[in-house]
Amino acid sequence: QVQLVESGGGLVQAGGSLRLSCAASVRTFANYAMGWFRQAPGKEREFVAAIIWSGVRTYYADSVKGRFTISMDNAKITAYLQMNSLKPEDTAVYYCAVRGSSWYSSKWNEYDYWGQGTQVTVSS
Repeated sequence: QVQLVESGGGLVQAGGSLRLSCAASVRTFANYAMGWFRQAPGKEREFVAAIIWSGVRTYYADSVKGRFTISMDNAKITAYLQMNSLKPEDTAVYYCAVRGSSWYSSKWNEYDYWGQGTQVTVSS
């Protein structure tokens, strides 16, 4: 069983930055993809970004391109989400997830393990 622990959420003013971290407890998959999703109140969970275990390939939702950067430390099995130029519409609970595949997915139900989520609130 893999446990994912997120940290780094909080309250920030519009235009500010936050860095989220997601640490996995164990390396279950030889090849994997890690993703970040978010869910705002009353809305469905949506894809934010994903990265392949080697760190070579990254993928972003159009709404965060140019503002968010996903990266990872494969040795530490930890993924990061650097969020810059934050907007009030970025307010949500952010979840990280891991998928036992070398291919990323933007579909939340194609990920195998999830973290507990961390709240990000952007004030205007």
